[in-house]
Amino acid sequence: MVRIQADVGGTAVYRSRRLANALGLPNLWIAFNGFWPERGARLETATFKELEAYTVLGRLPGDHVILTIASSGNTGAAFAWACSLRHTPCLIIVPARGFGRLKFREPLHPCVNIVVLEDSDYPDAIELASRMCRIPPFEAEGGVKNVGRRDGLATVLLAAFEEMQCLPSHYFQAVGSGTGAIAVLEAARRLRDAPGCATLPRLMLCQNLPFAPIYEAWHANRESIADGPAHRFRDAVRRVCADELTNWAPPYGVRGGVYDSLIGSKGDVLVADNASVRTAMNMFLILEGIDIEPAAGVALACLRDAVAQGKVDKESTVLLNVTGGGRNRLGKDHPVVQASPQLRLTRESIGKEETAQRLAALCARNAGA
Repeated sequence: MVRIQADVGGTAVYRSRRLANALGLPNLWIAFNGFWPERGARLETATFKELEAYTVLGRLPGDHVILTIASSGNTGAAFAWACSLRHTPCLIIVPARGFGRLKFREPLHPCVNIVVLEDSDYPDAIELASRMCRIPPFEAEGGVKNVGRRDGLATVLLAAFEEMQCLPSHYFQAVGSGTGAIAVLEAARRLRDAPGCATLPRLMLCQNLPFAPIYEAWHANRESIADGPAHRFRDAVRRVCADELTNWAPPYGVRGGVYDSLIGSKGDVLVADNASVRTAMNMFLILEGIDIEPAAGVALACLRDAVAQGKVDKESTVLLNVTGGGRNRLGKDHPVVQASPQLRLTRESIGKEETAQRLAALCARNAGA
């Protein structure tokens, strides 16, 4: 097994004061994932996706693979940075809208291959990654089925438990795939036998209107995401501010997936519109003193609405997962460099055989760099 040697700041967990007072939640705890040195959070890509990148790299089957990642932005940035530090060959495929998140404190190692898809969305990146993984030595990172990925994300709850000395009654997180929420529930089940942990936290999953396939399925009492024309999803993707949450094929109905996790935790799915998200982001900046990502703004906006609507009792012990933050702070403290893509492709080129061959040759050449 590869041993990862990296200085990962991890999750900063603290009890809120000013935001808690504003919301009327005296027992509000924040799990901050990002760059906030004063709190001990030093995730170089400013999101909790970095936590999963290192655990996935620790389980790679040998040194002769090219790890392949489809991403809407944050996951790609996390894996690009981790693979660069480890000199692990990888292929990162990301839509143009998410490419701006791939900014780092230093240039990436040549073994990191980045492909930007113009006029495309996250599912297009997934499609191309799937095609590449049918060609040796390209290896899929595994998604929700990769226990390393889930256990990396689960450290958010483990860190919270160490600080809080109990499990929260409610756990708020914005979701695209829902992998992080599934991981948190798995960790909570492991901790359930500890003193004071008899009850699992309720998963309160949050999405950004008008793109809310998990919300729509849950409130229609469906065990699967409804199929629909791609143009309907693409239109909704372009109308949200938290585009990192735009996965229209999440692991919802699979065994142990989002639906089962919601049932098992007696959870719920909430939504927030763009105006509410921006207000929440500004609220966090003013009250807590650090910038947060749009996805975290979705979670805070939904928490605020849930308290106002009486869905969360004022005496509840709430854990808010700020899944990303401090990106602006990182840019102020350190010069950051926009990554350079090896290729820019159109959506029409994804299914062409020559595209796969071209990518395979490019990655093979750079793997030995």
